[in-house]
Amino acid sequence: QVQLVESGGGLVQAGGSLRLSCEASGIIFSINNMAWYRQAPGNQRELVAYITSGGTTVHIGSVKGRFTISRDNAKNTVYLQMNSLKPEDTAVYYCNTLSRTVDWGQGTQVTVSS
Repeated sequence: QVQLVESGGGLVQAGGSLRLSCEASGIIFSINNMAWYRQAPGNQRELVAYITSGGTTVHIGSVKGRFTISRDNAKNTVYLQMNSLKPEDTAVYYCNTLSRTVDWGQGTQVTVSS
């Protein structure tokens, strides 16, 4: 069974940090380009960052310089280190393959207070 399980979200003050984790099962994790997405209330789900199977990383827009995506193939896990958090980062965060080929998990809520 293919499954994505996100964790690590929470409530944090502006300027704080969180580290999100996403464990994948049922896929050959190491060959997949993995990504983090987020969805704020009333907004569409958007791509935040991705990491290729070879380890190349790309961070999108306002998260550049603040967020860092990484992966551990031995643990089938992708991470998102989030520093200098802002209220506008408040959203539910999800992981998936870059091609969105897996059913979405439940996500993890990140709330940043001002």
